[in-house]
Amino acid sequence: MVSRLHLNITTVGAWRPLGKNLLRLIMMAAQRDYYEVLGVARNASPEELKKAYKKLALKYHPDRNPDDEEAVGKFKEASEAFEVLNDADKRARYDRHGHAGVKGASSGGGFHDVNDIFSAFGDLFEGFGFGGSGGGGRRGGGARSGASRGESLQATVRIDLPEAFNGCKRELRISRHEGCDICQGSGCKPGSSPTKCSTCGGHGQVIQSQGFFRFQTSCPACRGRGTVVKDSCVSCNGQGRIMKEVVREVNIPAGVDSGMQLCLRGEGEAGLNGGPRGDLYVDIEVKKHPLFKRDGQDLTYRLPVTIAQASLGAEIEIPTLKGPETLKIKPGTQPGEINRLRGMGMPDPRGANGRTGDLLVEVQVEIPRKLSSEQEELLRKLAELDHKNVMPQRKSFFEQVKTFFSGQNSEEET
Repeated sequence: MVSRLHLNITTVGAWRPLGKNLLRLIMMAAQRDYYEVLGVARNASPEELKKAYKKLALKYHPDRNPDDEEAVGKFKEASEAFEVLNDADKRARYDRHGHAGVKGASSGGGFHDVNDIFSAFGDLFEGFGFGGSGGGGRRGGGARSGASRGESLQATVRIDLPEAFNGCKRELRISRHEGCDICQGSGCKPGSSPTKCSTCGGHGQVIQSQGFFRFQTSCPACRGRGTVVKDSCVSCNGQGRIMKEVVREVNIPAGVDSGMQLCLRGEGEAGLNGGPRGDLYVDIEVKKHPLFKRDGQDLTYRLPVTIAQASLGAEIEIPTLKGPETLKIKPGTQPGEINRLRGMGMPDPRGANGRTGDLLVEVQVEIPRKLSSEQEELLRKLAELDHKNVMPQRKSFFEQVKTFFSGQNSEEET
């Protein structure tokens, strides 16, 4: 039966690496330091950040570097760095925790394509004669659609080690924005439609002067849409979206480990003005197991054995995640010795063609704290056969008292 989890969902940025499957594992990739990317000091002011980003954006702009994938990559990298450092809250988290502090919270170099960058920052350099889209896109007239991709969501799922071993399903209840059914996402009252913005004349952009430079920026009145809503939809209050709770099932593949992430494409927030949905990222946490310790795809199990079992050998039934198995302990097994059961560890989450881990059984020889008289006698005989010195047999309390008063200890010592 699929269990239900009610999780708190936090909004994160829209970018993540693209994937072909609806569900795939996402691993964090190594990234360059954002300050290094922009070539600024860590105490750089907002104006210095903006100046550095403009310089790099103009240098690697797709219009200046047609068919140059390397330039596009650097263009996206600089945009990611600026997107984080230009936001005071994100910058503070990045300064404290590095890339992990803004993981999932940045739409930055994770823009799906350069059009997303121009949508966010195009106003910084469109005044230099470049279009508002990569590769010689829109130049000049025409109202902007204002469509933007929805933000992504993030959730955490906690599972047991056996569930991670076999794979499992989880049902997530998430609250997210859905397109308004009444206005079909337009934000307008039924029967009405958006009107052309009087501030920008429907172009979605205005020209602003800043000293020597003139910049084309998004219209503050219509936020770049080119249109404004006068008669708002009563259902969504003109937003075009309403909050709803939805249920989604997550298939967790066998072999996942803590720190791995699953991605459900198109299961995030609804986009604005008909824009595509964001994604839903599910972080995996695997609980610690009382018997097995995990190291990557290998498992370790500590097996307690007696002195006799370690000395003479034995066949002992041990637990595994596949069920009970019989392990042969060879005679003369030493404490800490490892028995490797190949293929009894964790499967590879990437599929059947990957390597399956091993189960490492570490032998722990237990020394009894209390011995019966028969056990003590047998061990003393063994010590005699081995010619080993051992402590003398303990006398009872009354025997010790009697010996003390009789002075036998003194005679023995002399």
